[in-house]
Amino acid sequence: MAGSERDARARRRGALEATADSLTVLAAARRRRESAETRELDAVRAARDAGASWGDIGDLYGLTKQGAQQRFKPLLGRIHPFPDDSGTNRPDAAPA
Repeated sequence: MAGSERDARARRRGALEATADSLTVLAAARRRRESAETRELDAVRAARDAGASWGDIGDLYGLTKQGAQQRFKPLLGRIHPFPDDSGTNRPDAAPA
């Protein structure tokens, strides 16, 4: 095998290894992001259950009340849907 062919194979092997390493790093970053998003939604859920308003949550993110609702409410609804937003159907709500 000629030296240039050997060098080309070594470069391809190195490129494949670099790609595999990059994909491994990317997969780990994705798992960390998904975990952080889950923790964030859990914290939003806990804050709402503790009585925090959408305005309070929005303030933390530099959002309006409506912005916080638009960002989190659809995601929370997929996890543990509330039948309405009055709070009366929340698990910790006092009977009316």
